[in-house]
Amino acid sequence: MISGSEDPATDRFFEGMIDIMKDYRFKVFVINPGSTSTKLALFHDNRKILQTSVTHDAQVLNSFSSVNDQFGYRMGVIKDFINNNDIDLSDVDAFVGRGGGCWPVPSGTFEVNDLLLEDIRNNVGRTIHPSVLGVQLAKSLQDEYGGRLFMVDPICVDEYTDVARITGVKEIARKAESHALNLRGTVMKHCKLNGIDYKQTRWVVAHIDGGITIAAHDHGRQVDCNEGAGGEGPFTATRTGSLPLMGVLDYFKTHTVKEMRHLCTGTGGFVSHFGTSDADEIYRRVQAGDAEAALVWEALGYNIVKYIGSMAVVLKGQLDGIIITGRYTRFQSLMDYIKDYVGWIAPIYIYENEVEQEAMAAGALRVLRGKEKAKVYTGRGMV
Repeated sequence: MISGSEDPATDRFFEGMIDIMKDYRFKVFVINPGSTSTKLALFHDNRKILQTSVTHDAQVLNSFSSVNDQFGYRMGVIKDFINNNDIDLSDVDAFVGRGGGCWPVPSGTFEVNDLLLEDIRNNVGRTIHPSVLGVQLAKSLQDEYGGRLFMVDPICVDEYTDVARITGVKEIARKAESHALNLRGTVMKHCKLNGIDYKQTRWVVAHIDGGITIAAHDHGRQVDCNEGAGGEGPFTATRTGSLPLMGVLDYFKTHTVKEMRHLCTGTGGFVSHFGTSDADEIYRRVQAGDAEAALVWEALGYNIVKYIGSMAVVLKGQLDGIIITGRYTRFQSLMDYIKDYVGWIAPIYIYENEVEQEAMAAGALRVLRGKEKAKVYTGRGMV
């Protein structure tokens, strides 16, 4: 087993990834709303100058009737970060907002146009995830300060095979919705650091945090993944994960559609069992000998390893490694549990720090430096 973390080698990775040119200097501000946090970062070229990750209690987020209604609350967090750190954005070159809510798109960097902004605001992708706020929040700052506006590898990156979409109900298809930024960014980081060609290898990559998505990467394409915010996969701090359908139908008899949707992504998981989304609190209960907390905590790991196994099967068991990333890597007992169950499948590599902010900045900088052209969003039917 090999563990990786942020170190000087990581900086070298991003220097290569962005192809830094010292004759230029770009300022990029990144906005990344997640299911239980808002992450912000300021970059000067590839260097992360400032960053923060503000954790939100589930009860606060659940007080809003919709994700879009969180706009003012999340903007307050951003303004506090800017003001408390005396950040001058008058000369910013680009804002990057985490994307979601639009129609499925291929991977890459998109310059936000009116159609993309409208589709995100209307949530045409029916995404139940705060990522729909990323571009909207970034647009508000762009209106105030100027600069260009980008979206990089949104949660709706779709590179699935057709067979992966089929379900047992003709009218219901599986859709691509994942932590594409961190899943792709981390495996590409690992490959770069180890001299491996990402496009010639196969990986299972697991993002384990307030949301959990576990993906199969086949020769540079994310060909399958659980739809975390859509109620598929392991349960999480706030999400139900996959549920037995007959049990859901019975539960439906005493709950409204709105309540069921909220349960799927806001009041499920740890919140349903313990009334809190704070994983550290649950872990403290486990360590203190709370039998119920210990059982649910083990069930979290059990669900994770089942989905790692399923994605390994998608790749016919022929994979170069299993990569684990996300903030839950800080729980050593959970990492040990995963290693115990799936270490026989392939080598496991653990990266404690996510790379979402770096991946967003890198995507913007490649365009700003003229290394690639920004993709144009054209709406439905792009994939």
